[in-house]
Amino acid sequence: MEIIFLGTGTSQGVPMIGCECDVCCSEDPRNRRTRSSVHVVMDGFHIQVDAAPEFREQCLRNRIPKVDLFILTHGHADHILGMDDLRRYCDIRGGEAIPVLSTKEGVKRVKAIYPYAMGGKPLQKGYPAFEVKEMPEVFATKGGTIRSTILPHGSTEVLGLIFEERSSGKRVVYYTDCKEVGEKQRSLARGADMVILDGLRQEPHPSHMSIKEACETALSIGSKQNFLIHMTHTIEHTMMERELPETINLSYDGLRVNSLGG
Repeated sequence: MEIIFLGTGTSQGVPMIGCECDVCCSEDPRNRRTRSSVHVVMDGFHIQVDAAPEFREQCLRNRIPKVDLFILTHGHADHILGMDDLRRYCDIRGGEAIPVLSTKEGVKRVKAIYPYAMGGKPLQKGYPAFEVKEMPEVFATKGGTIRSTILPHGSTEVLGLIFEERSSGKRVVYYTDCKEVGEKQRSLARGADMVILDGLRQEPHPSHMSIKEACETALSIGSKQNFLIHMTHTIEHTMMERELPETINLSYDGLRVNSLGG
């Protein structure tokens, strides 16, 4: 199983418009964060989770060859506004619609923003086409199983995802954009080979976990390999890494990691 971090920043990205702070002016590429999304490959089956406004550039930069399934964790702009660029992956599929899974609210948002993309085929060659459905608790794919759970994100509900690869049995947990991870969701995550958690900033936030809260959650779950995602410009990569527990790291744009610890 391979996880590709296409983007690791917040809705404003880093550098942030009009900001001259040390992180926004940093020459360390790990401090340049496009909006958050990940690409998951299980036994050759390609799953795209969220599509940031920079989705096209992210795919080119990371050489993403195809998308077999798209999952929208929630309908906020920084996660949904790149979906039009899935049109190229529809072409690669021979004009076949891409299956899209989300929450009930997320399904409504996709239909409202992309009415021209609804249906089994594109309206014309080169257009996107989405077959949109609500995400079930368990979804089977050719590459393995995806389990979903609900996480709180202010007034919005977000999909938490647990990927289990068919051939290896390896499990990866993806909990982004959430204020907390309840005991049910922690139980689902225990035993995973890798856990990815929302870790916005050092200070508390009303709808995201802080770095401290994310670290406490990761240690409670107990995975030996953890990454934080969705970070603001207040997080300087090298300095923050020095302060994190041994089993927890910051993700960065373009990071490729597999659940075996590679």
